[in-house]
Amino acid sequence: MIEQWQIDQFHQDGFLVVEDVLAAPEVAALQHDFDQWVQDSRSQAQAWGETLDGRARFDVESDHRADHPSLRRVASPTEISPAYRQTAFESRMAEIAGQLIGGTGTRFHHSKINSKLPHTATQVKWHQDFLFTPHSNDDLVTALLMVSEVTAQNGPLKVVPGSHKGPLWSHWHDERFTGAVADAVVEEHCQAPVACFGPPGSVCFMHTRLLHASSPNHTEDPRTLFISVYAAEDALPLADNPLPSEHAGRLVAGCESGLIRSTENHVRLPQKPKGASFFVQQAGTDLATA
Repeated sequence: MIEQWQIDQFHQDGFLVVEDVLAAPEVAALQHDFDQWVQDSRSQAQAWGETLDGRARFDVESDHRADHPSLRRVASPTEISPAYRQTAFESRMAEIAGQLIGGTGTRFHHSKINSKLPHTATQVKWHQDFLFTPHSNDDLVTALLMVSEVTAQNGPLKVVPGSHKGPLWSHWHDERFTGAVADAVVEEHCQAPVACFGPPGSVCFMHTRLLHASSPNHTEDPRTLFISVYAAEDALPLADNPLPSEHAGRLVAGCESGLIRSTENHVRLPQKPKGASFFVQQAGTDLATA
């Protein structure tokens, strides 16, 4: 568990990096499974596999080739890997997420792996997670576990400290859900970001309203994150889960209250991508309609 000063820092800044959340053998098990999926990707020319809603489980970047694998997303790895399932539900990562959320209990919402293999083009535009996963209240935490070492150079998460206390910016533009804030928001609010990095086994815990993004990886070092989203037990989902899973709604800490807590937020519900991941929405190549 973490100290009170760390909890206070999380609520002040909207994020908290904690090292040594997982032990080396636990991280090694996660890396082993991911390495196998990367190897499998060499024989694939496009997204493949299938998740609960019929979309592909494994998504590749536009620069993917057999001799240059660019596996950028594994959806709901808890469904296909005991190591990832254990980490999401029964590790120190889940315990700390519950500690940061507080209240009566904590539920698992969804998970994915976002990876940037060496010299790959994957990037993430500035956005806020809550606009993808609106709930009746915003006590949600995204836990980004560093499976590989994350450095200041290999495409780390970049955040705007304190932005979770500001407005929820629209991710809709020209009647299309783009999964990103407008350029004007970036120009005004995102010019002095903080990079979040650390050794394998570290976790960045991030408030659901925090503005964040990341750049492509131009180095020889992979950057692989296992991302799990947790919600307060009394937060009711208001939109379809962007990554439906057989594990969605599982209680990982505390107990059932039987209550729903609401806070005031005005948001337009998101679109779920037709493609394998939200990357197609940010790139403007998804043709989903409202």
